[in-house]
This record gives sequence, structure tokens and C-alpha cells, in this order.
Amino acid sequence: MHAKPTMPLILIHLLSLLSFVSPLSGCKRTANGPGAADLPSGQVYTVRQHGPDRDSVDATITGSRKNAITIAVAKASPAVVGINVTAVEERQYQMWDPFAGDPFFQRFFGGQDPFGGGGVQTQKYQVKALGSGFIISPDGYILTNDHVAGNATKIIVTTTDGSQYDAKLVGTDRNSDVSLLKIDGKHLPFLTLGNSDDLSVGEWAIAMGNPFGLFSINDKPTVTVGVVSNTGVNLGLEQGRNYRNMIQTDAAISSGNSGGPLLNANGEVIGMNAVIKSTAGNYEGEMGSIGLGFAIPINRIKDVIDRLRAGESLNHNIGDLGMAFMDVNEDAKDYFHLTRDEGVVIRAIGRDGFADRAGFRAGDLVVGLDKETIKSTSGLQSSLADHEVGDHVTFHLVRNDKNIDISVKLPSAK
Repeated sequence: MHAKPTMPLILIHLLSLLSFVSPLSGCKRTANGPGAADLPSGQVYTVRQHGPDRDSVDATITGSRKNAITIAVAKASPAVVGINVTAVEERQYQMWDPFAGDPFFQRFFGGQDPFGGGGVQTQKYQVKALGSGFIISPDGYILTNDHVAGNATKIIVTTTDGSQYDAKLVGTDRNSDVSLLKIDGKHLPFLTLGNSDDLSVGEWAIAMGNPFGLFSINDKPTVTVGVVSNTGVNLGLEQGRNYRNMIQTDAAISSGNSGGPLLNANGEVIGMNAVIKSTAGNYEGEMGSIGLGFAIPINRIKDVIDRLRAGESLNHNIGDLGMAFMDVNEDAKDYFHLTRDEGVVIRAIGRDGFADRAGFRAGDLVVGLDKETIKSTSGLQSSLADHEVGDHVTFHLVRNDKNIDISVKLPSAK
């Protein structure tokens, strides 16, 4: 006689079986090549429609040595690439003039500096840099950051089998910090794009990439694991790039990880690594992780990909609105007779300028732009920069304790 299995023993067997079931198909493989049959016509990436429930996937992570994370990493790794770029940068520096203002030399050279010194000089440099990227289609479309490849004159992509490709820059958008590359390839492994609007703070996050050029040692991406620390983080404008609604993670992200994917436990891309906060860097400007990394949400990137592939340019070069702003402080409240502590004050209006003609007034308090609440000048600048030339936007104002709206069409810089 065999004893009947107990309920705890049955549960243990079930959990063991679950831990070996693949919860994802991030790099699909079919008889005709990895995922080739799964791509809709005209689309360069796949989006997860119906995937495994993340709650059940997370439950298997600690079940055994081979778990959801190790499976996700194994399947995603072949689609992560190292990127080497050669770019041209312009740097400005102040020239030292040892004879500036010296009347003796001015007597002989008509007031001109005989050595041409002084002033701000601009010089172009060729620089080499490393970054990360990931393949999003079987025919070789690759995502990375604009700050990695947007200004490149030459791009070399290295895959995990050691192959190197000359990559073409299909298009780039500085504002969103997204570049779309293309290499000549067929049946390449690729990653599936997830849904960054459906994230839970505390769920698992996997960062992959090429920190400090380690990819070049063995043609394999570095993997770090953490959690989604926060969502919807607005870092604002940094060097012309607008980091909005960012995903924060404590998965270690260091210099060189830029452009690599941030994955969930299903192996779906939820973001692209872009920004780290660090206390110090080395002499080459490289910085390590202190647990404050930020990724661009993949849903923000999807529209950019489609437009870049279609050959469109995203024009965020918005012109002068003809008004100056300041944060609310006690002086502003007293001077403009404000009764609110939050918002942005229009402190000056250019005569007969854009704002003047649209009906704005000095002392107006900007409390919203379209559906977004405005609390600071940096927030307003970031919100405006997220729009493009020609967009219609509505400013929500408070004037003499009354709410008014002014809608305008954003002008182009001349």
C-alpha cells in the first residue's frame, strides 16, 4: 500500500514544476528564424499582448537556482549588443590672453591682440565612446540612447556571437534621448517590448548592458537585478534631453549601460537605461552605481521608434514665447498679490511679443499646462519641451484669484 500524498508535498511538487517552465518568449525562435513570423507587417518590434501573469512569475523567482530571472536573462542576452561609436563633439573654452588690456602692445598693433588670444574659442574633437543597445526586430533594428549614437560618424555594433556590424543611424531624437539604428542581418534574436504603464513599485527589474566596456572582453552583456524603485519620476531637462516619467531602479547601472534594456521578470523590455545619479566619477568621467538609476519608459519610446523609422523628424525647437517665469516665493507673492504657494509666476511680458498678443499678463500664475499640474519653472520648461512646434496647448492660469485658460499654437524658433 502506498500512502496518499499529503497536501504540502503536492504543493512542493507543483512549485518545482512551475520553476522550470519558461515564463517568456522575449527572443522567439521559429523554424523560419527567431520570431520572423510573429511580426505584424510594417512593424519593427513586437509588443507583448498576452503574457504570463507577473505575480505568478515573481513567485517562482526564489523557488530554485534556475528561476524566472535566470530564464529571462538567458533568452534576452543574445539580443543585447555592445556599441562603439566615433563622434564629433564641439567644446568651448576661454583663451588666455597674456597681453589683454596692455596699452604698450595696443600702441603698436592698433588696439588688436597680436596673438589673437582672448575670448571664447570653439574646437571640434573626434571622440570614441561605448554604450549599449538591444535588437527589436529579426532584420536588425536596434534601440539605443541619442547621447550614445545621436552624433556619431561611425557606429560598430557587436553581438554576443562576436560578430561586428557597421550600423546605420536611421534617426535620432535628442529630446527623448532615443536613437534607432539598423544593421544588415536576418533571423536575429530580438526582444519583445512590454507595457511600462503597468508597473508596480517593488517588482523585479533586470538591467543589461555594457558597463565600462566589459562586453568587449567576452561578448556578453552584464546583468544586474533589483526592483522598480519608483515610477513617474520627472528629472527635467538635462543638456537638451527631456527625462520625463522615468522608471527608477536600484539594479546597478553604470557608465556604458546607457542604451541597454531594463526588463521585467517576463523578459519584456519596460525601459531603456539612460541616466544614473552618482556621487563621483573617475578622470574619464565614468561613474558607478549608487542604486539610483533611471530608464526611459518603453511606452514613451514606441511612438518615437515608429516616427523615426518612417523618416520623420521630431521638431521640439520651440521659439520664444515672449514671457519670463519665476517660481513662487514670498517676494513674488507680495509683489503680484498672490494667494497661492504653488505654480509659476509670469514676471514679465515682452511688448507685442507672442505672449502679449495671446493675452498673457505679468502676474499671471501658471498652475497647469494641458492635463499636467505645474509646480515649478523647471516643470513648466520640461512640459513645454515635451511638445513639438505647431502643437496646440492650453495654459491654465490664475489671475486675480480667477481661473482662466489661454490656448496657443507653439511657434518655431527662428
